[in-house]
Amino acid sequence: MTSPEIRCGDRSRSHQEALQRAARIAAGLARLGVQPGDRVAVVLRNDIEFLEVSIGIGQLGAIPVPVNWHWKGTELGYLLADSGATAAFVHRDLAPVLAEVLAAPIPVIEVVPSAALREAYRLPDELPATSPLELESWLAEQDGDIPPPQAPPLSVIYTSGTTGLPKGILRKPMDAALGDKVRMRIFETFGLELGHRTLVPAPLYHSAPNVHGLFAMAAGLDLTIMPRFDPTEFLRLVEAHRVQHAQLVPTMFIRLLKLPADVRTSFDLSSLVSVVHAAAPCPPEVKRQMIDWWGPIVREYYGGSETGPVVTCTSEEWLAHPGTVGKAVSNCAIKIYTEDGAEAATGEFGEVYIDLGPDWPDFTYIGNDAKRRAMERDGLISLGDGGWLDEDGFLHLSDRINDMVISGGVNIYPAEIEQCLIALAGVRDAAVFGIPDADYGEALAAHVDTDPASGLTEDDLRAHVRANLANYKVPRVVVLDRELPREDSGKLFKRRIRERYRNGASSA
Repeated sequence: MTSPEIRCGDRSRSHQEALQRAARIAAGLARLGVQPGDRVAVVLRNDIEFLEVSIGIGQLGAIPVPVNWHWKGTELGYLLADSGATAAFVHRDLAPVLAEVLAAPIPVIEVVPSAALREAYRLPDELPATSPLELESWLAEQDGDIPPPQAPPLSVIYTSGTTGLPKGILRKPMDAALGDKVRMRIFETFGLELGHRTLVPAPLYHSAPNVHGLFAMAAGLDLTIMPRFDPTEFLRLVEAHRVQHAQLVPTMFIRLLKLPADVRTSFDLSSLVSVVHAAAPCPPEVKRQMIDWWGPIVREYYGGSETGPVVTCTSEEWLAHPGTVGKAVSNCAIKIYTEDGAEAATGEFGEVYIDLGPDWPDFTYIGNDAKRRAMERDGLISLGDGGWLDEDGFLHLSDRINDMVISGGVNIYPAEIEQCLIALAGVRDAAVFGIPDADYGEALAAHVDTDPASGLTEDDLRAHVRANLANYKVPRVVVLDRELPREDSGKLFKRRIRERYRNGASSA
């Protein structure tokens, strides 16, 4: 094999070249007045520059703030103001959107989109400049003499905001020893090893792909970045670069499984030794099909942007404990608390609380430490998930506590119904949630994305749920919806769908 590289589309760089560019970025930011501890917005799509910019910001001791580049208007303006960004890097086609919401002038360095990005997002070849600073010409003026900090800060990740305004996660500074422990936990839970050839198919502005890409680059791994996920292209890249490791989300599994059989079998995937997934619940039938296809190399982890990965399981463990997300990793612990505040018994449902352990930095939310403290009980943190522990200590998640529907006094967990619907041939995606009901308090609604060729009707979907689950779990309202609002990380924005039912409306 050739020396490890970082590649995206038809471009590649050696690690030495990428790190030299990162050092010049650090020097350039210092000349622009950016100080250690400052936050710098990164409004970039997936490409090599995303990692170089993030590493360079960290080398200065400043903190990268990856921005969901889909955001615009008030949501983008909120993030920039809330984070207090003192500079920004932005792809040139996104620069006008950024300029519209900046409350005060800050240095903005534009990055010209690569050919791979222009093709993936159908961007024009020529894009007018908005800022006088353009990355390549700006870099040519820098000398890169900034000494790197002992442990560069982790990125400030903004939560998805699926149930409210996004919150910026600010971690406490790390020394070199804690930085090493963080790296070891990431490698353990992701199934990464030194020397692996790895692939990042998900947006780098999300927490897990961001950590994946930055830690892989820091460890000198051969790294392939996808500008945009495409299932067939994913398989082609695995074969072409003999990829050994990848991190995906369940929606990517579903898209891969829906490829025609002759396409799925036409690529050599024998190089894969570890594939990890997280970010959203994976329907058991989908996971079982992936293990059948790729073998027992599929692993899973659970945690949050705040806590890092704290639970993990292998294929063998999952097959022995179907539906689990795993057991707590070394130096971490999981506890379940019932509604009355008592610690749950084995098999009893409650809210999941996580012990961060000594190997992960504590955190707060920018401008909202009270919110951080409200998540804590007995020194443990809740991410708002409900679940239970089996007799072997394996965690099983039921649903988000806030997503639970109480209909006629009965607790109903939408994730179970969503998994049932997705298992039906012809269903591509499903969102189940509660809507106002005068008689029962809440009633179940399901928005379902189906393949038009399947011919599935609302009655077919209800009948499938009725045949597999209790009658009270059959959604009263079923809507065929081809535009379910889902994050690239796989998380559904149910809040946006629920808003269509405001004021007690019984239909969207």
